[in-house]
Amino acid sequence: MEITHYPKIEVQTILEKGTAVQNEDFLVIQDNILGVFDGATSLNSRKFGRDRTGGTIASRTAGAVFKKNHFPLNQLACQANDAIMAQMISNGVDTSRTENLWSTSAAVVRIKAQSLEWVQAGDAVIILIYENGSHRVLVNREDHDHETLTLWKELVRTHLPQDHQTDPQQIIDMMRGKLAHQIRKVRSGMNITYGVLNGEKTAEAFLNQGEEPLDRVAHLLIFTDGLSIPQPEPEPHKDFTDLVKTYLNLGLEGLKQMIRSQEKKDPYCLAFPRFKCHDDIAAIAVRF
Repeated sequence: MEITHYPKIEVQTILEKGTAVQNEDFLVIQDNILGVFDGATSLNSRKFGRDRTGGTIASRTAGAVFKKNHFPLNQLACQANDAIMAQMISNGVDTSRTENLWSTSAAVVRIKAQSLEWVQAGDAVIILIYENGSHRVLVNREDHDHETLTLWKELVRTHLPQDHQTDPQQIIDMMRGKLAHQIRKVRSGMNITYGVLNGEKTAEAFLNQGEEPLDRVAHLLIFTDGLSIPQPEPEPHKDFTDLVKTYLNLGLEGLKQMIRSQEKKDPYCLAFPRFKCHDDIAAIAVRF
């Protein structure tokens, strides 16, 4: 974890790879702009220059645009979206097929004297925590992975032998095969049922944006879904109450360690349905 002191604020950051080979998350701290990005590679898993995934390139391409810090955030988001498309074209991606597209979630803020300008896409999260301990999630979105994780939970109930004599990894591989069609269905809903930055012009209509007063705001959290506390039952709308309480009690590093500890006890994602044991994390905590 890194700690940076600005006038009147303290900024803590975490950028940590999960169990995958590459960290597809990215983090931007540029003057008064703070942002996190969670890249997702295409379903064909193709690699590109220097053996990088499309998700890795997408998150870093978007972050590089926001680092310029020269336009309103919604305009920078549109430019980042266009830049991802340009990168795909230059790398020979057939962008006519949705499953080939790279994408990234994003949550970016610009801290001003009395307010907070923000923009958000995908499942990255921005939370304001007030002096009295209450909090507000700036985008209360439905989790587009809820249906998939619910099906995963049901497969665990019906396919995992109670005697645990079978190799769990064989069971997991079988269940993932059964979910392949569902995952493809969700991916085909990009910028139709949910929004991400993936080069499509339709992404612009799914951008969430606004400006919030900083009066009585004590903390600001910005993070990718790798910082989510594992839940035994998938919910269509995530409740961040426990996450906020844990952050206030343990700090950003303590919150991350608690999450990683819970995940480590469930390496095959059986108790807490999710796509991998440890997801990448990009997180920023601001204390005013």
